[in-house]
Amino acid sequence: MADQQAPKQINFTILPEEDSSTPRTYANFCSIAHTPFDFTLTFCEVMPLSEKEIKEAETHHVVRAPVRAKIVVPVQFVPT
Repeated sequence: MADQQAPKQINFTILPEEDSSTPRTYANFCSIAHTPFDFTLTFCEVMPLSEKEIKEAETHHVVRAPVRAKIVVPVQFVPT
């Protein structure tokens, strides 16, 4: 019988490499949705509302905000 070696296990830490050319995106709101397989984080920028927008929000109960980023991660990434 030939010698079979088990795959070598290596423990390591992943560190994000800061790059000054990577754009920074501002978001002050995050909506989280999920399926059994993944989580979707939708980041938006909510600005102060004008009088007109406040009146519309009172009527429709909705405030629209531009999406700045949408990130989908596997459910295994989210701690329990």
